[in-house]
Amino acid sequence: MWRLLLPLLALPAWADPARFPAPGAEEATLTIYSTLDTPLATPLITAFQSERPTVTVVYEDLLAAEIAQRVTAETDAGQPTADFVFSSGMDLQVKLANDGYAQPVTVPLAADWPDWANWRDMAFALTFEPGVLVWHKPSFPDGPPQSRLEMIDWLKRPQAQGRIGTYDVARSAVGYLYLARDAEHFADIWSLVAAMGRAGLQTFPTSAEIIDRVEDGRLALGYNILGSYADARARANPDLGVVLLKDFTVVTSRVGLVPRAAARPDLGTAFLAFLMGRDGQTIMADRLRLAAVSLEVSGQNTARAMEAALGDQLRPVPVSPGLLVYLDQSKRSRMLSLWNKALGR
Repeated sequence: MWRLLLPLLALPAWADPARFPAPGAEEATLTIYSTLDTPLATPLITAFQSERPTVTVVYEDLLAAEIAQRVTAETDAGQPTADFVFSSGMDLQVKLANDGYAQPVTVPLAADWPDWANWRDMAFALTFEPGVLVWHKPSFPDGPPQSRLEMIDWLKRPQAQGRIGTYDVARSAVGYLYLARDAEHFADIWSLVAAMGRAGLQTFPTSAEIIDRVEDGRLALGYNILGSYADARARANPDLGVVLLKDFTVVTSRVGLVPRAAARPDLGTAFLAFLMGRDGQTIMADRLRLAAVSLEVSGQNTARAMEAALGDQLRPVPVSPGLLVYLDQSKRSRMLSLWNKALGR
């Protein structure tokens, strides 16, 4: 008996999830682990429940690394885990699928999904999100930097001191991924990081914490911030601006999958199909400002429109095993060592 209990007792405690009761008579429960903030997820859940009124949704808002840890721990302990996982940690999602923690699913739109956005019918890119420069408009009467080299010049100025922020790349999966892709596309990345360090770089685990500080002027710039969050906030605050740097802009995606140990894989698959469908993609594009991947959705906030307008400026990250290189522990240790060295830590 104690052998059975020990794996359960070893699992960490997690915060209480949000619960969305079924609008009708409850018949089933769908459990979701996601990096999407609960208020942003609410319109998606409400729309899904309008199609499935007997389904209660239990929604847990976690960091990408916490999601990967939890799915792995619960599966290895022989417990059921989430029915659907939706995460901005692309590399961690692909690793879950590659290591056998996800299951292939049959969804109507899979055959028409872009090749770069579907890996083995297990891991699907559902959004198209550039990493942007967020800027405090009153701090830049002549406009913000438009490239990384212009950022380096600005960071030398006294007004930059203590007013640049980005992700804590040791804690933020998407922040680490942006940094790793930057290193591939920009030969002077460590000069930029060193310039940020000399200017008193502040780091945070989430987009919201950075945007909050740019919004009220405590920071002048937020670097490599998820464009979806930044755009949504900028539409509500005239002091907040968003720039896609002209030298290049890395584009990441939130990846959805159905875990192998899901208690209700049928509901997880149904929610995935909803997010891939016209209604789900339209809600994400129009209301959440998460650019749509689906070719069925038109408008400016879509991958197709952004690629047509910006071309080679965009550097999308495909959903593929190539992402696993960013999780190699020796390479990760080297990347973090270079990061800390450039920052003078």
